[in-house]
Amino acid sequence: MDRRDFLRKTALIGAGLALPRGLGMVVEAAEASARPDLAVAHGGSPEQLVKAAIDAMGGIKKFISRGDIVVIKPNMGWDRTPEQAGNTNPEVVAAVVKLCFEAGAKKVKVFDRPVNDPRRCYVQSGIAPAVQALGAEADYMDERKFRDMDIKGGALTSWPLYSDIFEADKVINIPIAKHHGLAKLTLSMKNWMGMMGGSRRMIHQKLDESLVDISMKIKPTLTILDAVRILTANGPQGGSLDDVKRLDTVIAGVDQVAVDAYGATLFGMTGSDLGYVRIAAERGFGKMDLNKIKVRKVTV
Repeated sequence: MDRRDFLRKTALIGAGLALPRGLGMVVEAAEASARPDLAVAHGGSPEQLVKAAIDAMGGIKKFISRGDIVVIKPNMGWDRTPEQAGNTNPEVVAAVVKLCFEAGAKKVKVFDRPVNDPRRCYVQSGIAPAVQALGAEADYMDERKFRDMDIKGGALTSWPLYSDIFEADKVINIPIAKHHGLAKLTLSMKNWMGMMGGSRRMIHQKLDESLVDISMKIKPTLTILDAVRILTANGPQGGSLDDVKRLDTVIAGVDQVAVDAYGATLFGMTGSDLGYVRIAAERGFGKMDLNKIKVRKVTV
C-alpha cells in the first residue's frame, strides 16, 4: 500500500466509524467500487510485477486468508526452459507463492498435468525448484485423484477433473500468454486443460465450447496472466527463441473472460477473435468488452 492508498483508506475507515450504523456499509461499497476489474503491471522484475498487480487489485489479503490451503495452477506442460516461454515464468509463480505464505496460507500446492514427461517439465520449467524452495508442494498429479464430475455444459456433460482443486480453500490460476495452433491463444481459460483427466484430445472437436464449460466449473479466486515473455508463434510448445517476445507485463483479475480479452490485445487481437472468450461472454460468464471494464495500469 502506498502513502496515497493509506491516506484514502484511513479517511474512509474514519468516515465509516463516524457514520451511523448502515451508512458505514455505503463507505465499504464505495471502497469496493474503486477497485479495478483488471490490474496491469508493466516494467520491473517478475516479482515486482506480481506484487504491483495484486496490490492494485486490493492486496493479497483480499484473496488469501490465514490458514488457507491454496492451489496454484501454472502452465508447466512442456519440456521447455523459461526463456522459451512454453510454460509460466517460474519467478511469477514463486512470487505468488511467497505472497500467499505472507498472507498466512497454511499450505500451497502447485501442480499441472503436463503433455511431456512430468519429471522433466517440473524441473525444466524452473517452477518446481522455485516453489519448493519457498515451502510449497510441487507433487506430480495422482491419477487416483481424478473424479468424474457433473459439468452440464454446452459441450461437456461430465469429465474427470482433479479433486484437489475443488477441496482447496483458494485457487489461483497462473497461465502464460502464448500462441496456440488450434485455439489461437492459450490464456487463463485454456490453462484449465491441465486439470482434466482422461484423453483431452477428445475435446478438440468442440474446443472453444469445452473450455468454457470447464472454466465455469473451476472458478478461481484470482487469475494472474504471465506476460513477462509471450510466445508469438508455434505454440503451445514453442522452442525457438525467435518466437519469444519480452513484454515484462503481468495482468491480474477475478473475471477470467476479462483477463483473456485483455490478454488477446497483447497479440494484436480482441477478445471476440477468440471463440472461447466470445462464447463465455455470451453465456454471461464475464465481460469481454474492455470499454466496460475498469483497468488500472501500474508502471513498476
